[in-house]
Amino acid sequence: MTRNENVLIIGIAGGTGSGKTTLARHIADAFGDRVAVITHDSYYRAQNDKTYEERCLQNYDHPDAFETELLRDHLQLLCQGQAVEVPVYDYTVHNRSNSTTCVQPRAVILLEGILLFSDPALRDMMDLRIFVDTDADERILRRILRDTEERGRSLASVITQYLTTVKPMHEAFVEPYKRYADIIVPGGGDNPAAIDMIVTRIKKQLGE
Repeated sequence: MTRNENVLIIGIAGGTGSGKTTLARHIADAFGDRVAVITHDSYYRAQNDKTYEERCLQNYDHPDAFETELLRDHLQLLCQGQAVEVPVYDYTVHNRSNSTTCVQPRAVILLEGILLFSDPALRDMMDLRIFVDTDADERILRRILRDTEERGRSLASVITQYLTTVKPMHEAFVEPYKRYADIIVPGGGDNPAAIDMIVTRIKKQLGE
């Protein structure tokens, strides 16, 4: 990949509800407008050929649910100094919306997502890989609150999805890839010691 070597790509992975977004926000706050944050969820494949009922039955926790190849292309463009149009995903209808978000090139690109480390080509593009390691009981409780309050899901649907796809896919495609992490953050994204250490490491890699 031809890229600006001064651009840092940092991946933050971990199970559902582990605190990835929280950690990414803390890191982004430390670097301000020098950071671009991209979520893997934005790259869920469009499913315009399926009904809502059919989309509800899809496995959204398998790597095939994502258009990761487009994410890799976008990263390459960002590293070459070009802006990209990132898809906007609508969780309430299980499909991409018609909107996109323009992301400008930045010195630090933060990637956040459950399955980031399961794709070897994407994994190899990262300069720093972080895994947020949080207890399973805490993660499912966070997911229940998030999906019922923010994404319009019923409690029954969240539990069914967790048992049928989320948990088995976590065991197959998330937990095993923790071994590729450079840093493992225990207990979620609100870990001051881990945040300070990560920010210090990023500054060092930026030459600060």
